Amino acid sequence: MASKRIVVVGGSAAGPKAASRAKRMNQDAEVVLIQRAPELSMASCAYPYFIKGEVAKRDQLLSTPTGVVRNPTFFEGAKGVHAYVETEVESIDRAAKKIVAKNLRDGSTQEIEYDSLILCTGANPRMPPLPGSDLKGITPLHAMKDADFLASVRGNPEIKRAVIIGGGLIGIETSEALQHIGLEVTVVELLPQILMFLDWELALVVENHVRANTVDVIEENGVSEYLGENGAVTGVRLKDGREIPCDLVVVSIGVSPNTELARNAGLTIGETGGIQVDAHMKTSDPSIYAAGDCTEKVNRITGKKCLAPFGDVANLEGRVAGENAAIGDTATFPGVVLSGICKVFNLSAGSTGLSERMARAAGYDVLTATNAGPDKPGFMGGKLVISKMVIERETERVLGFQCIGAGDVNRQVAEAATAVNLGAKLSDLVNLDLPYAPPFSLALDHFLTTAHVAENKLRGLFHGVNCSYVLEASKKEPKPFMLDVRSPDEWEEIRIGIGEILIPLGNLRNRLNELPQDKDAEILCWCKVSMRGYEAERILAAHGWTNIKVMEGGVMAWPFEREK
Repeated sequence: MASKRIVVVGGSAAGPKAASRAKRMNQDAEVVLIQRAPELSMASCAYPYFIKGEVAKRDQLLSTPTGVVRNPTFFEGAKGVHAYVETEVESIDRAAKKIVAKNLRDGSTQEIEYDSLILCTGANPRMPPLPGSDLKGITPLHAMKDADFLASVRGNPEIKRAVIIGGGLIGIETSEALQHIGLEVTVVELLPQILMFLDWELALVVENHVRANTVDVIEENGVSEYLGENGAVTGVRLKDGREIPCDLVVVSIGVSPNTELARNAGLTIGETGGIQVDAHMKTSDPSIYAAGDCTEKVNRITGKKCLAPFGDVANLEGRVAGENAAIGDTATFPGVVLSGICKVFNLSAGSTGLSERMARAAGYDVLTATNAGPDKPGFMGGKLVISKMVIERETERVLGFQCIGAGDVNRQVAEAATAVNLGAKLSDLVNLDLPYAPPFSLALDHFLTTAHVAENKLRGLFHGVNCSYVLEASKKEPKPFMLDVRSPDEWEEIRIGIGEILIPLGNLRNRLNELPQDKDAEILCWCKVSMRGYEAERILAAHGWTNIKVMEGGVMAWPFEREK
């Protein structure tokens, strides 16, 4: 294979993967990796766990599974890649096919020619230019230096209170980390809920959990100004005029593609603000590829362009770009479905594809199914998970899936992500042959039973409503008949308390006379997770009642105040 030089700009996620793949595919190629930061191939998604102290040593974020730090020496020896750190690419001369790189330690510059160039310049944290932005103690959590700074807060008696601006993945994970090290934490979110990848009813369950762990959450508000004394932050002023004292502010309101180098070189920038690439990760210049957070993607569900600043996506794109730069355009990247997951204290929250809100905004006519239950048998320590599946009515295609809970959320979301990526229909899911053993799952995996709920709804066997419908119905006069079919022990332990009547499922057939004798009267029923509620619907329907609705997810998915 002919010798060629492949230059990769950016050394976080996509860049190292692209460089390594290129060298593997073409051992005769000279591969050069250039990184502005001092570190290479950082596990940036683990920064909150480093701040918390769960990742004990800094080098663990920079090391291979065998503990070898991924520094220039490692890349030279193990990968055959010439890596430069603390080096910034200042310009690209596309006509001459060369770049100008500046050594940030001594200021020297050098020109490096390339046959193929791969831009993996990542993204920049959004830092709004508010009054007081120059005060000490205000930081994003984006680079290793940010993680170092926040980790240094542990044990600092002068840092007692923190404000996190933004209630997304990183913001919520950071709230746990800072609360764990003893800080009083407040999350300020401009939007009506945290974790916007979730629909509101699941997000509210997570928010309640965050509050229960002593982290305050303020929504539908934003920061208008940073307050300070002697050059250091002492608080924030919100848009409604409130002031929150703090010694630390973490800004976590997302990122923007870092496209300055590409723009200056005249490469085409897409409608989303990311570098425009084709399926081969090739830019508008046939000798230049791009991958990672700096590029725009195709949403595999809607076909529209989007941004997806996720480490897994960056690695996948880098792999494709590296292979094509090395041996020609043989590999393709089909796009994203926007899968993500985070840990919030002892709860997890994940999603893939479109939420109900996103799907409806995109013009889809959807049916949703909510399901709650253990991730494995109770005798094996099963823990609760609550899921919501989004189905396109006409085609029965799975558009999205969300899951929260203390159980194995990742398994459920991974199964769903596979279905969404492959364009699976509901009929493809209801009889999936998944692995089963009690230490790992139920005989009918939770993901499967969520699909079964959706199938029952489509067939008209199950008429489900969400918790908001039930709450609003309870405020009407006359109220619907509200039926709780759990056991007396469950009733004494947890009770919603909105006027419901307890008739345990086992007694229901013998107590039908206690229900409205108008067979068209609305009856709302529920249980712990909704299975017995479904059983109750089938019993009542068989006895002539025509307007029965089941609260999906049952008492365990109820996000509002309860009597008990």
